[in-house]
Amino acid sequence: MILLLLILLPFCAGILAWLFGRRDAGTARWISVSAMTIQLVLAIAVWIQNYNRLTFSIEENWLIEFKTAWIPRLGIKFFLAIDGLSLLMIVLTAFLGLIAVIASWSEIRERVAFYHFNLLWILAGINGVFMAMDLFLFYFFWEMMLLPMYFLIGIWGHENRIKAAVKFFIFTQAAGLLMLLAIVGLWYIHYNQTGVFTFDYFELLHTELSGARAMFLMLGFFIAFAVKLPAFPFHPWLPDAHTEAPTAGSIILAGLLLKTGAYGLLRFVLPVFPQAAAEFAPFAMFLGVISIIYGALMAYGQDDLKRLVAYTSVSHLGFVLVGIFALNDLAFQGAVMQMICHGISTGALFLLVGIIQEHIHTRDMNRMGGLWTNVPRMGGIAMFFAMASLGLPGLGNFVAEFLVLAGTFQTNRLMSILAAIGLIVSAVYALWLIQKTFFGKKQKDWHLPDLSMRNLIMFGVMIVVLVWLGIFPDPVLNTAQPVSIELENKFSKTNGKDIQPLDGSVILSGDKIYMIKE
Repeated sequence: MILLLLILLPFCAGILAWLFGRRDAGTARWISVSAMTIQLVLAIAVWIQNYNRLTFSIEENWLIEFKTAWIPRLGIKFFLAIDGLSLLMIVLTAFLGLIAVIASWSEIRERVAFYHFNLLWILAGINGVFMAMDLFLFYFFWEMMLLPMYFLIGIWGHENRIKAAVKFFIFTQAAGLLMLLAIVGLWYIHYNQTGVFTFDYFELLHTELSGARAMFLMLGFFIAFAVKLPAFPFHPWLPDAHTEAPTAGSIILAGLLLKTGAYGLLRFVLPVFPQAAAEFAPFAMFLGVISIIYGALMAYGQDDLKRLVAYTSVSHLGFVLVGIFALNDLAFQGAVMQMICHGISTGALFLLVGIIQEHIHTRDMNRMGGLWTNVPRMGGIAMFFAMASLGLPGLGNFVAEFLVLAGTFQTNRLMSILAAIGLIVSAVYALWLIQKTFFGKKQKDWHLPDLSMRNLIMFGVMIVVLVWLGIFPDPVLNTAQPVSIELENKFSKTNGKDIQPLDGSVILSGDKIYMIKE
């Protein structure tokens, strides 16, 4: 029942915020912040309660399930379940969701009630994506995220918001329809093989797929998830959407919506189509490397501060794509760590950009410069997150990228070396951002107040989390490891260096022994 509550809480809070916040905007804000605080407490409680089960045995990988009939004639169920990967994403959703609500406190002044309705419904849809184990239900939540985000950009965005919202809608809707065709194709093939109508993830895992048929279905899922990730060349919607979205919209886009694409690759593409994914892996890794280098170079070429941060997402999530298709435990865990750390560090940078724009009404770095003398606290915090973005040792982003590169080196040394080039370029654009904004020649005497106590608390918590993940990443790695070990086991014929089969039911990884389901 806790899984249903994690969806219903933001869903119902959004309706309440809309109904009761129309006369008093403060009511909508307090309903939203209360709901997301409860959501975060519940998510962390579930993580703590199940941590030991995740740490010691893959047999306990699936922690909680909720299942009931929905449309039995077509084999559709309302089926929710979580494992370590889902749980980490749910905690991240609650954390960044709370940050997004607080970030909107003073920025959003018009139609506040409807704004919070859309914001909370996006978060409900994201939670549904991370928990749905029925592919039709997964598609339902996937589309549920789309319309509220369209409104968020189109109504509360900046100058070119309509163009950005339409672009976002067309790209993601087209990709979603392609995924729907692949889902229906998989459903129909399974029916032909078994005579049973079902969209159940665990039953569809046993569908026999091979050759061109498997490759075409896999590509339907891959393209949908690559658009949302986004990977080159499926990324054109992202810079405009980020640039024109309100601050909270950018935080949710970078921190959460993009992660649904990476989650889909780990949850559906690799387990359901292992042979096709293994054959496609070199090309997918190549796309990831192009994304890393292209995104970093494009970020360096921007004068718009928010657009610069947007392109860094293309670069950093290229590491996720490379790590996922490296097909080994080390790289899988690095990809998951990157999903979390990128969400926090890039979300913080978008929050900083939003604060600057709110006060000086420009994102043009050529008109800034010398801001450090006016806002030293803001400058120091911006420098911290810029250093996190370039992968400074001691922070979570470094752990993530190191694991991805180390895992990829075991599989494809050339791709690992090329991906490492992105780290060099990321240092250039991160330092360029700080120099142009805070240390450059002062272009105008901006009257910009330094960070408020509310903002200092938000940034302080995000700094603590990134430092914690950089110094002591074990809680996240241990939570993700059962999933990554199980995935690697599917590809052990080609990547067997880290897994040593003992007797067919037990595998040894590092200093832990895992029991594998037959």
